[in-house]
Amino acid sequence: MATLQAHNPGPNARPQPDAAAATVNPTADEGRATPPPGRGFPWRSLRRYVPLVLLAVFFVFPFLFMVVGAFKPDDRVLADGAGWKAFVPFGASLDNFTDAFSRAEFGRLFLNSVLITTCIVLGGLVVNSLAGYALARMRFRGRKILLGMVVTLAIIPFQAIAIPLLFMMARIEWLDTYRVQIIPFLANPFFIYLFYSFFLGIPRELEEAARVDGAGPVTIFTRVIVPIARPVYATVAILSFLFSWGELLWPVLVTRGSTVRPLSQGMAVFQTQPPIQWGDIMAFATMTTLPILILFLVFQRAFVQGVSRTGLKG
Repeated sequence: MATLQAHNPGPNARPQPDAAAATVNPTADEGRATPPPGRGFPWRSLRRYVPLVLLAVFFVFPFLFMVVGAFKPDDRVLADGAGWKAFVPFGASLDNFTDAFSRAEFGRLFLNSVLITTCIVLGGLVVNSLAGYALARMRFRGRKILLGMVVTLAIIPFQAIAIPLLFMMARIEWLDTYRVQIIPFLANPFFIYLFYSFFLGIPRELEEAARVDGAGPVTIFTRVIVPIARPVYATVAILSFLFSWGELLWPVLVTRGSTVRPLSQGMAVFQTQPPIQWGDIMAFATMTTLPILILFLVFQRAFVQGVSRTGLKG
């Protein structure tokens, strides 16, 4: 009886709420508290992208002025430079490009730059990758000292060693040749360190497995390491191309005539030759810049991947 009375509520007892009804539905509350997607203005994205767009416009304007001026008559390049007309190609023609080819020997200068840059890029990929791999994988006496010297040389500007290097090239009678513009730039301490940093991140187990299968050091490097390191190869190739294509100080010091003169020095000479025609100068600069843009657009994905994996910061 006591048990029945305990479980049998009296007539005056208040009804207890259902446990299921009393349970709070967290999903429903979260749905009411969180606004549906698409509602509200994306202020966070706006604050992020507006400065980037303004910075992009700031850098694009000079390039756009150069390209438009390359198609304008010479008398309108500077006359329209103070307003919006500078970015509209009034009276567009290809006369400036033909004048640049005839007056500045653009074809010869372009071939010189292609030859010099190609040799530096291809030779530098071989030399710098082998040096970086040796520092990352091989153990020999003086390795840490050599690595410290590479890092030290990477932060020394080229202008600091240009004059001593010029005296050395004059001593061995290399001035006014192609090799004086190629050989001193094959080994680059900055690129060696990039390869070194990338090779450190490759697991050693891959090389050990290839060594168990009977592969030698050359086979391991060419068949195992190089395919994995394609991103850093692309990054070094693009950076090396940029440095070599736009180099001006060293060609001015070591070249005397127009036979081995590259585009950068050719443009510096061309813009001082009378009569000074700004339309021709803009056309010359446009044709000099196009190979860099094409190279970067073609290898953009590999370049970004290589920069992210090597830890290179801008």
